[in-house]
Amino acid sequence: MLITGGCCHEYGKQKDVLKLGLEDRINVEVVQVHTADTSTKARFEMYEKPGWAKGFDVIIHDECTSDVKEMPYVQNILAAHKEGIAAVNLHCAMHCYRTGTEDWFQFVGIQSAAHGPQEPIALQFLDAQHPVTMGLTDWTTVREELYNNLKVFPTAHPLARGKQFVKQRDGADKSVEYVVVWVNEYEKTRVFSTTLGHNTATVSDPRYLDLVSRGLLWSCNKLGPDGKPAAGYGRKR
Repeated sequence: MLITGGCCHEYGKQKDVLKLGLEDRINVEVVQVHTADTSTKARFEMYEKPGWAKGFDVIIHDECTSDVKEMPYVQNILAAHKEGIAAVNLHCAMHCYRTGTEDWFQFVGIQSAAHGPQEPIALQFLDAQHPVTMGLTDWTTVREELYNNLKVFPTAHPLARGKQFVKQRDGADKSVEYVVVWVNEYEKTRVFSTTLGHNTATVSDPRYLDLVSRGLLWSCNKLGPDGKPAAGYGRKR
């Protein structure tokens, strides 16, 4: 299930780019849940219901709803993942559900609260032996938002860092660097996350879609130690 909507992004376009890109790369059927609400208070009716994720193998959180803070609502989202439903978190999902507690961030694996200006981000992969990143090469995005890392939880394993050069008031360029791709162990659940993906050009980049595809398979325990999909989960055609 791919969940999209909320503030500040071209979710109307990106939801289809993600669905088509993932279904072209791996044997997966992506069911879309989208809201046209473009505010930071966008809500999803299904999150109000117990067992909202029943029947799905993995949930892709790609919403941007920082001002939805009711604990019962957030706890019901997390309940599905505590019970073992795998998760993929993309970009603004890391800035959602700011309840004043660490509940959402423990699920994500890294706590982030802000980002800098849109400038290219140079990716450096950190663990060449991890199935998600095995064989991938460093690359540089178009103008993107680099999310900060306030806290990296012990359950998180960083896979890539991103470096951005930010113009200072005196005209000098300052190098800023944070983790941008990682995996997390949450209760019974595997979680893959990346803060990349603000702009549709990045979401459309084949390298981005390859990375998210691998992360999705890893979260479902369907990615082999060689970085290749398990039998039956590779490209359909």
